Amino acid sequence: MQKQISGFSKLTKEEKIEWLTNPFTNKKEGVKTLKKYWNTNKKLQELHDGFIENTISNFYFPYAIAPNFFINGKNYTIPMVIEESSVVAAASLVAKFWSTRGGFKTTVIGTTKIGQVHFMFAGSFSDLKNYFNAIKFELFIVTESITKNMRKRGGGILDIKLRNKTIDLKNYYQLHVTFETKDSMGANFINSCLEAIANKFKKEDINIIMSILSNYVPDCLVRAEVSCKVEDLYKENAKHYAQNFVNALNIANAEPHRAVTHNKGIMNGIDSVVIATGNDFRAVEAGVHAYASRTGKYKSLSNAKIKDGVFSFWLEIPLALGTVGGLTKLHPLAKLSLEILDHPTAKELMQIVVCVGLAQNFAALRALTTTGIQEGHMKMHLSNIIKQLDVNKKEAQHLLNFFKNKTVSYSEVITEFERNR
Repeated sequence: MQKQISGFSKLTKEEKIEWLTNPFTNKKEGVKTLKKYWNTNKKLQELHDGFIENTISNFYFPYAIAPNFFINGKNYTIPMVIEESSVVAAASLVAKFWSTRGGFKTTVIGTTKIGQVHFMFAGSFSDLKNYFNAIKFELFIVTESITKNMRKRGGGILDIKLRNKTIDLKNYYQLHVTFETKDSMGANFINSCLEAIANKFKKEDINIIMSILSNYVPDCLVRAEVSCKVEDLYKENAKHYAQNFVNALNIANAEPHRAVTHNKGIMNGIDSVVIATGNDFRAVEAGVHAYASRTGKYKSLSNAKIKDGVFSFWLEIPLALGTVGGLTKLHPLAKLSLEILDHPTAKELMQIVVCVGLAQNFAALRALTTTGIQEGHMKMHLSNIIKQLDVNKKEAQHLLNFFKNKTVSYSEVITEFERNR
């Protein structure tokens, strides 16, 4: 166990590692593991070290691609960063499946982002409203130097509204500000504007608490949809399985316990592309799950229906993404990801990302309502277990053959491996 330390951030990387590994039973092995993941390219390592504080090594995730995504009449090969097995394989299979059935159709419903100035005011709402109306124009003026370049690109502040929130909290009000940030995710831009607005708005009887963007962006929406004739959906018992698919969606809308796992599968696809392109997956996750709860009950993000013999499946989610600024230009692999995607605009990236989420959800529901989720997933799990064991090719092949039609568990694999040695 490490003791308390002062001035840790001022230590060199080597000194940080020395302090960290000093109590280790096998200190040399700990140091070796950390240094093994250093990039041999010194400049590249320095770039990565500069992203955050107190860096001592790199933590690698697999970087993969899923081909054959046919979106709005255009083919995409999509980069994905994720550590969970079967996700990329499932997305790729589903992409190919729908590429022969018209592909994915997408629509950007809106791109409005939100920031708020939160403040306390104990006086009359009428006086506050009169003050806001008198100063509103000046709130736009004080941000002009910040918004100048954004306005040239067609963005900027859309509106500033005074909101009375005293029903939720005594004396609590907010300035609710809407933005268009074009190809930038816009966090720094929004927060800079909000602080300038707050400084102008505050006065003796107005206590500014904080000024910050919101990651809940219900008006920054994108939709993806696939559809085909029911008989083209399954080889056998198409009507039965299509109805089971719809029933599975209805269950996710009725039961929050199921909805959480259902939506987690969607986010397997969403997050993997968000990370690969250098965007903030934590902000996306928070906003998406809030959207799933917008009715007061946590529900499925996706929906499906059968009408006149046609199966339709769609996903609508809020996505605040950027293709300029932040890590999108700093991280070499994020830059490469955007190049692989043919340099999309923020709107285009929203449409690409939502399709991967829909594909992932289709793969999961199709498996759950037919063969079960474990069949494909556990095959990948078996491969991972085999990699952990000290096996030769013959032993590996024996395990693959042995568990071909059997339930896979770690203990069973170990038992068979040791039995066969």
